[in-house]
Amino acid sequence: MNLNHDLATPVMGSATAVAQRNRVLRNTYWLLALSMIPTVLGAWIGLVSGFNNVLTPGIGLIVFMVGAYGFIFAIEKKKNSAAGVPLLLGFTFFMGLMLSRMLAVVLGMNNGTGLVMTAFTGTAAIFGGMALLSTMIKRDLSSMGKWLFIGAIMLVVAMLANFFIQSSALMLTLSVLAIGIFSAFILYDLKRVRDGEEDNYITATLGVYLSLYNVFQSLLAVLGLTSSSD
Repeated sequence: MNLNHDLATPVMGSATAVAQRNRVLRNTYWLLALSMIPTVLGAWIGLVSGFNNVLTPGIGLIVFMVGAYGFIFAIEKKKNSAAGVPLLLGFTFFMGLMLSRMLAVVLGMNNGTGLVMTAFTGTAAIFGGMALLSTMIKRDLSSMGKWLFIGAIMLVVAMLANFFIQSSALMLTLSVLAIGIFSAFILYDLKRVRDGEEDNYITATLGVYLSLYNVFQSLLAVLGLTSSSD
């Protein structure tokens, strides 16, 4: 028996696993940062082109649902190929384009630019806080996943219902809940990468991006609703 070899193998395997986790996390952060560029570009094009005036709210909702879920399906299918990153960036452009409707409404308010910057700063602070927490929490958060998923599904159903009800109070409540749920999703997704449970950086980026998008959109809704009620 080669005792030195037997002792070295687990250590080397552990070091390799740590290096792999760090690589996935680093690529996730880089791709997440890159995805902000097409998002901003899409939002800008939507604002300057008058894209918001082309689609009615009902048609806009259908386009958003079909486009978003179509992109998500394609990204997951191609996540291990060279097409994965371009598809993800195309998706973020589409999401920016669809966000332009809400941005146009908020920017049309008094201090609209300030409200957008506040939402952006709040989203960045939440991301930074959740990223920091993911490095500090040692316990396994796997059990959070199913509860967050159930919460997200219930939230989507309630928001679809409110699309027809058009209740500002309900919209405000749902937006606050969305900020909490998707902030927790950021922590959950980053922790999964750190624990080696997610080894594909495209999937990891997609999950964190969707959470950030929903946090930003929900913050915009909260700020817009509270500002218009003043």
